[in-house]
Amino acid sequence: MKKLKRSARLVEMTQYLLARPHTLISLTAFADRYQSAKSSISEDLAIIKEVFEGEGIGDLHTLAGAAGGVRFIPRCDKEAALEKVKEMCRQLEQPDRLLPGGYLYMTDLLGQPALLQEAGQMFATAFADREIDAIMTVETKGIPLAYATSLYLNVPVVIVRRDHKVTEGSVVSINYVSGSNKRIQTMSLARRGLREQSRVLIIDDFMKAGGTVQGMIDLLHEFRAVVAGVGVFVESGEVDNEERLLHDYVSLARLTEVDLKTRHITVQPGNFFKETKEEQQ
Repeated sequence: MKKLKRSARLVEMTQYLLARPHTLISLTAFADRYQSAKSSISEDLAIIKEVFEGEGIGDLHTLAGAAGGVRFIPRCDKEAALEKVKEMCRQLEQPDRLLPGGYLYMTDLLGQPALLQEAGQMFATAFADREIDAIMTVETKGIPLAYATSLYLNVPVVIVRRDHKVTEGSVVSINYVSGSNKRIQTMSLARRGLREQSRVLIIDDFMKAGGTVQGMIDLLHEFRAVVAGVGVFVESGEVDNEERLLHDYVSLARLTEVDLKTRHITVQPGNFFKETKEEQQ
């Protein structure tokens, strides 16, 4: 790269960091890239760090030593994120979204790039310190959420299939009980799809009793993998704690009331915002 003026270098460095979250970049690499002294690079990084943290974009961690450098950790401002989720909740409360069984039609929302980007950043904020190796989801509606989250955590996505694909080679399959309808179903994952003993973040679009998520957890046990966390776009609040199969998860929204007769729907921000809501009260 040709030598840039400082203003241009700051812009390019910022873009470079944003495109490589959770990646350790050495000062030497920056110095070689921009043909500048390490002292100048350090001053530029200090400016970027101040802006990132001041604007709630994320943290810029500095690691000292010969093998050190900087690592950008994306974050979202919870106050701003709460307002965005409240707007999403208002959209989900539209009566025409109600489907048989008390489910909500969310496919259109999960197709909006801006909303997916925001949701991915929220999940990445919630699990930023979990040392995640991969993100797992089950086909199909959870896939966009998983990829949006992977952009901020910079880890691969593993997709669990409901049907075995011959193009995936040898697979591991398990039976699980769907928490919503109590039916026995099957899910599969290619043996080459996930390294053993990986730390995995599970992402799902909707959780009622948690049967599908529990199935993914059981599947991960076959790979001797560790469940690093569970993120849910919308959870159902109409399930008793005794009926719910898991309790350690992060939700962005919570479906608290569904009246099939009046078609009245109530959706509130999820437990990701618990601390924020308590501070406001």
